[in-house]
Amino acid sequence: MPIEGKPFLEREIALLHSKGISDFVICIGYLGQVIEEHFGDGHRFGVSIMYVSDWPKMLGPAGALKKAAPLLADSFFVTYGDAYLRMNYVDMLRSLVESEALGVMAVYRNKNAHGRSDLEVENGRIVRYDKRGGEAMEWINYGVTALRKQALRLIPSKGPCDEEKFYGMLIARSKLLAYKVRNRFYEIGTPSSLEEFRMFIRTREHHL
Repeated sequence: MPIEGKPFLEREIALLHSKGISDFVICIGYLGQVIEEHFGDGHRFGVSIMYVSDWPKMLGPAGALKKAAPLLADSFFVTYGDAYLRMNYVDMLRSLVESEALGVMAVYRNKNAHGRSDLEVENGRIVRYDKRGGEAMEWINYGVTALRKQALRLIPSKGPCDEEKFYGMLIARSKLLAYKVRNRFYEIGTPSSLEEFRMFIRTREHHL
């Protein structure tokens, strides 16, 4: 998806690289070869990139993540390919390493402002995740989670598994912490959010 002359994913990788992240594993699916052909091994962009294909047998977000497990470090970030998230990644990872949790999810106090809020947070922990939302939900999944590799053992080896089910298993074990962020998120999942991000980039680059 071109954004002011650059593919969105190129902008996302550049942002993550500026935050200290240099090793990437990209889960690709339909037409994934287009992504692989553009980015290659990442050297041209100052990073290292490996790929795991989830096509043609779709495993769901969590299933694809489990398939990528052999390429992942003991602690790592997982994020979406259509999200632009400005936050302190190093501090978030530190909060995972210094805890006994299996994961730390970035959360934003959304109050349904940018999409439907889908989380309940109590005492620094995620206690409910439901994409359908609810009256008690003020927080939203910001779009990035720091995970311990051992958490992936909970994902079934066969059949698809979505993120809601996977995070639900961590929540049930009280093993998913909340990391609160202040900057709003940007994503390109709908025509309106795509245009909103384009406006953000135009404004930001105009002032650089």
